Amino acid sequence: MSKVKLTNMCMIYNPDTNQVLVQERVKSWKGLSFPGGHVEEGESLVDSTIREVREETGLTVSDLKLCGIVYWYNNETGDKYFVFSYRTSVYEGQLIERTEEGPIYWVDKDELPNLPLSEGLKERLPMFWDDNLSEAFGVWNEQDAGVLKLR
Repeated sequence: MSKVKLTNMCMIYNPDTNQVLVQERVKSWKGLSFPGGHVEEGESLVDSTIREVREETGLTVSDLKLCGIVYWYNNETGDKYFVFSYRTSVYEGQLIERTEEGPIYWVDKDELPNLPLSEGLKERLPMFWDDNLSEAFGVWNEQDAGVLKLR
C-alpha cells in the first residue's frame, strides 16, 4: 500500500532588513532550509506550520500565505510526499539560536540562492516569491532523484 506524507515549510521574511530566517540543518536534508516539519495526525496544515516554526525557532508566526505545494511521486511504490510551502512577515517571540537540527539565523534574501541550500530548495525558491507559481511536481524512485517542475 502506498504512503502519503504531509509536511510543511515556512519562509519568514523581514522586509525591514531584506532577510529571511534559515535553519542550517545538520541531520537530514543537510544545508540551509526554512523551518518546517511533519503534519501530525488530525492537525491542520496551518496549525502544523505554526507549531513546527515555534518548535524550531522559538518564534510564533501568523498571517501565513500559502505560496505553493511541492508534490513528489514515487513511480515505483506509489508513495506521495507533499510539502505545503508558506511565507509570512508576521512573527513575534525570542529567536532560538540553535536546536538539535542545527543553528538558526537570518540571511540576506538576495544572497540565499548562492548559499549551500538543502537539496531541492534552490529549485523551489521562486515559488516563495512569484505569485504565478503555485506547484512543484516531481517523480522519483530509489534509482532516480527526480527533477521538480515548477508551474
